[in-house]
This record gives sequence, structure tokens and C-alpha cells, in this order.
Amino acid sequence: MSEAVNPFESLQEQVDDAAAYLDVDPGQLARLKHPERVLETNLAVEMDDGRIEVFRGYRSQFNGVRGPYKGGIRYHPDVNRDEVKALSGWMAFKCAVVDVPYGGGKGGIAIDPDDCSASELERITRSFATELRPFVGRDRDIPAPDVNTGQREMNWFKDTYETLENTTEPGVVTGKAIESGGSAGRVEATGRSVMLAAREACRYLDRDLSGATVAVQGFGNVGRIGARLLAEQGATVVAVSDSSGAVYDPAGLDTEAVAATKAETGNVVDHDGVEVRTNEDLLTLDVDLLVPAALENAIDGGLARDVSAEVVVEGANGPLTPDADDVFADRGVVVVPDILANAGGVTVSYFEWVQNRQRFSWSEERVNDELETMVVDGFDALTDAYESHDLPSYRVAAYVVAMRRILRAAEQSGTWP
Repeated sequence: MSEAVNPFESLQEQVDDAAAYLDVDPGQLARLKHPERVLETNLAVEMDDGRIEVFRGYRSQFNGVRGPYKGGIRYHPDVNRDEVKALSGWMAFKCAVVDVPYGGGKGGIAIDPDDCSASELERITRSFATELRPFVGRDRDIPAPDVNTGQREMNWFKDTYETLENTTEPGVVTGKAIESGGSAGRVEATGRSVMLAAREACRYLDRDLSGATVAVQGFGNVGRIGARLLAEQGATVVAVSDSSGAVYDPAGLDTEAVAATKAETGNVVDHDGVEVRTNEDLLTLDVDLLVPAALENAIDGGLARDVSAEVVVEGANGPLTPDADDVFADRGVVVVPDILANAGGVTVSYFEWVQNRQRFSWSEERVNDELETMVVDGFDALTDAYESHDLPSYRVAAYVVAMRRILRAAEQSGTWP
């Protein structure tokens, strides 16, 4: 179990690590380490039994010099101010590393959605959308789904905004259902970028993804789809997990069958014919490739010493603590950082936003082709920086690429008095 680590402090440490290899003005560096604004709001919502319950909501907007703020909204009991600040910062650098013209945003509500009915969640979502209304818009800040939210919540958010503004503006959010202006390929996008990043890393390292053994921590949208796509590339997925625990089969799992079990029972551990392990066991299995795709701080320095995988591809945001990064660097474990590996979601969200503005839909094939191009280009930029500057890790290389792009945009914009 990882120690308690402040994710915002982790973000700032990552920025400092990359800044050591750049000529950065101290004032500009400070700007890269803090959000421009954070909204906190109390949502008073009537529950189904008539009582009023208050939920704390947040939205952080981090460095909009390259475009409107962009990032998801999560519903989770542990959502707090520092978490959304960190996540919005990771979004800003993520957009820059794949060269999507956005700043970073992230929001959330401290809530366990399993404790609420669908009608309560709708009222909570619409209340939050009402509070965010003055701060969002297709050219201001564009929310999207995140942990425990999806098309349904984005459709509610969009409808609330359009009703209050008396307009039609599908681009105010992304991750919508297709019928409400969503994009083909959006649901699979983050898992697809995990697969693409793993594929490119294996090619760069002259390793074979086909036949590689893989363990995936987290079997939500990202982990489930990433596992399936890796299997389609010929990898052998031997373990997956969710909050109930992990399932393991050294001969390889049928990831679609495990997904069907989870859809039916709510847990992967109910799947037949497999070994049940703990989440920590999964992280230390003897596999070639490890994909942490759950929440931040999944692997700390102590646990990192027991990880056997030689390549780690971050499906989640911030799944490694800074101490874990240091341990992996010392051991020669290759880490493909989150700001590239899981950038598929924001990249296809960008495609959705473009389609909304054009009032024209792309085919799924075009979406997937464009996504592949941007992830491959981002990986090439990362490895070029890694080699040309003799950098200590892929993560530092990714931040060097992203920070350069943000700093150039800031310099070209000048200073507003």
C-alpha cells in the first residue's frame, strides 16, 4: 500500500526535475507550477427522500496560454483541492506533449456515486453545471468524463448549460454520446493510446510486444480497453484487477470474458477458472509490461522495489510517487509517462470539439488514424528529447517537450500588465 503523497507536490517535483534541463525564468517556472484559478463550490441538492445534502465540488484551470482549459470531471469520495490542481496541471502538460491546443483543467465532486440514485446524480450534475456555467464554454473551459463519469453525465452537463444559456453549444463538453454530438472512437481513446504507447516503447527498445506478458491494474474503461487492445497486438494479458482484487492466469486471460463477468457481477474476482490475488500482488507479478490504470499513488518507493516488470506504461494519472520514479530510474525500469500514454482521451476529445465546431462528423477509422499519428509523433518528440539532451527518464523528456511548447507560447503572447 502506497504512503500518502500529495499529488500536487508530485506534479511540482516533476516540473522542477524537467526545469533543471531548461533555461527557465524563475517567474515563468512559478507559473508552470500553479493553476491560474481554482473554484470551490458547495452544492446543496435535494435527495430522493426530501433531505438536503451538501457536496463539495472543485474546478481547477491550469495555464491557458495554449488554448481553452480542458479536462475531466470525476466523482469520487477522495476528490479534493490538491488532487484537482495536480490533475489540471498534468492535463496542461499532456495537451502540450501531444501538441493539442489546450490548457489544463480538471474538476470533481467529493461523492461516492454508488450511494446515489440516477435521479440524485442527475440533480448533482446539473447543480455543478450551473455553478460552473460562468467559467466554461467551448472557447473557455471544456469539461469531459473522468473517474465514475461518462456520456450520461456529459449529456446532462451539456443540456444544463445550453438551457441556461438559451443556445446550442455541443462543444461545451466532450465525451458525449454520439447522438448528442459525441465522437466515434472516444470511448476507446485512452485505452487505445495506452496500447499505442506500449507498442512504440517496445519498438524503440527493440522488444516484441507480441508474446509479452502484461498485468493491468484497474479494469475500468482505460484498463479494460487497453487490455483488450494489447491482447489484439499479440500480448498475453495474465492479470487484471479492480477494487475487489486481481485475477491471474499465467496462460493468459480472455479479457472480454473477464469484462463480461465484471459487467454481470460488478467484480473481476467472480470470474471462474482463475487465481484470485490482491492488487499489490498484481503490481509485483513477473511480467514484461505493467499498466497501472487505476488512481494516483498506486506505486510508492517501497513497492517499486518489488515490481518485476521492465516496462511500465501509465494508464492512470500519477500512478507513481516521485520515490517510485527514483527507484525505477535506479533499477533501469522504463516508465512511459501518463502525460503521453493516456493522452488518447484528450486527443479524441479535441477531435470531438473540432467536429462540433465544424458541425461535421468523422468516421471512426479517421479518428483512430489521427490519434495514432499524434501519439506516435508525441513519442518521437519524447525520445528525441531523451536522446539529444541525455535526460534521465522518459518522464523528464516528456515534460521538457511540453514545457518548451508552453514557454514558447507564453513568450509569443507577451506580458499583460
